[in-house]
Amino acid sequence: MRKEWRLIESGRCGAAQNMALDEAIATSVRTNGALPTLRLYGWNRQALSIGCFQESSDIDTAYCAAHDIPVVRRPTGGRAILHGAELTYSFSARTDQEPFSRGLLDSYKKISRAFNLAFRKVGIHAEPKERREKGSVLAGSPLCFQSSSFAEVLIDERKIVGSAQKRWADGLLQQGSIPYSYDEAEMFRIFRIKGPTSLRNCMAGVKEMVPDLDETEFTGIIVASFEEAFGISFVPSLPSQEELSLARELQEHKYLHARWNYQR
Repeated sequence: MRKEWRLIESGRCGAAQNMALDEAIATSVRTNGALPTLRLYGWNRQALSIGCFQESSDIDTAYCAAHDIPVVRRPTGGRAILHGAELTYSFSARTDQEPFSRGLLDSYKKISRAFNLAFRKVGIHAEPKERREKGSVLAGSPLCFQSSSFAEVLIDERKIVGSAQKRWADGLLQQGSIPYSYDEAEMFRIFRIKGPTSLRNCMAGVKEMVPDLDETEFTGIIVASFEEAFGISFVPSLPSQEELSLARELQEHKYLHARWNYQR
């Protein structure tokens, strides 16, 4: 009998709600024995997330405030992402048992394999990055999609999925963004990017590759690819009442507060 994992499709939610629910689900998986959980969701308006350890000074917070773009700090690391026309995912699992007990890089690679399979099914030939980067290569830009690290999904050296993972002794939370398209001009303003540069050299949108992509169908392909890659079956679910209660608490006391979002 195939193992069962949990699938939660949340639709479009607010920035603080999205981060709070991801953390609440990860906590439940780690402490209450909930099944490994893939959550797929979107954003009810354009929003910016920054990495857990990133300086808020990396971005133009005044511009974001003036243009009603919420800024939220993720529980995972990495660098900033302007969320909009995209599919966002989070994946939570225990790390004291297979298949995620062999460290961060191995987990990244296994999760990337599922996305690579999904992209191939829609005609996109993507590959995981095999080389590890460090130092100035990773710290040079505040924008997630301007550089790639080990096992991140690339097409012709352009990043098509931006992911970050938080790992505890007993569990992991990986969050990621799969842009359908992106607003280059807005990113230039928010991240203060200057000079004769183009994001087309470092990032790609899925609909740039597959203009007639059906988003609902693509979501189903990702779900099926995870099942194939890991040899599991998903059980469509809703967050538990305990998870919803914890998410409300986290949203109220953490993800809606400037102390968390703007102070490293």
